[in-house]
Amino acid sequence: MEGLIYSVEDDKDISKIINLTLSKQGYQVESFYDGKTFFSRLDEKIPEMILLDMMLPDYDGLEILKKIRSNPLYDSVFIIIISAKRMLIDKIDGLDYGADDYIEKPFDILELMSRVNSKFRRIKKTNEVVYKDLVINKEFHIATYKNIKLELTVKEFEILQILVKAQGRVVSRDEILNKIWGEGDDLQSRTVDMHIKSLRKKIGNEGIIETVYGVGYKVV
Repeated sequence: MEGLIYSVEDDKDISKIINLTLSKQGYQVESFYDGKTFFSRLDEKIPEMILLDMMLPDYDGLEILKKIRSNPLYDSVFIIIISAKRMLIDKIDGLDYGADDYIEKPFDILELMSRVNSKFRRIKKTNEVVYKDLVINKEFHIATYKNIKLELTVKEFEILQILVKAQGRVVSRDEILNKIWGEGDDLQSRTVDMHIKSLRKKIGNEGIIETVYGVGYKVV
């Protein structure tokens, strides 16, 4: 899939149209009809984009925006408001509270698709690398696993970044050594192993970094 999108829309007809259209474009779309269900899922997995209705049965759209933008874990998430509110002040409030774009209802589905595609082109140019539940943000030097920030040393961060960027490809010890320490020896090779052991412990999932014996490591 090209990217994960959360559609938060209580009108099920509109939600279905959004889901079908963007899914056909290759996006992975998950639909939510209320704020509670949406936040429960957001705690489990961070999307690249959120399409947000401003009038939900249990939450005000501005409340959701405030809550999302108050958490640095979600700084890289693009938010497009889709709302029946047409007053200029509503648009200003939405953008001031952290939305990246604002679309009025009723909207043309082709316009929405165009804006989503445009935002994803920008997302690809950011400094964030994602592999399943592992997220590396090079700009802010933050690594997270299942939305939980990992407290890593500089070398651990660099090693994890190399593995995540490899997207499941096996990375040899020599490649890690050359990229981080330069030409290595047997002592430094063992240092790589120690850093991998520490990474596994801090991530809390011993199987997330797999050892390919005689070759190197990969994320799984």
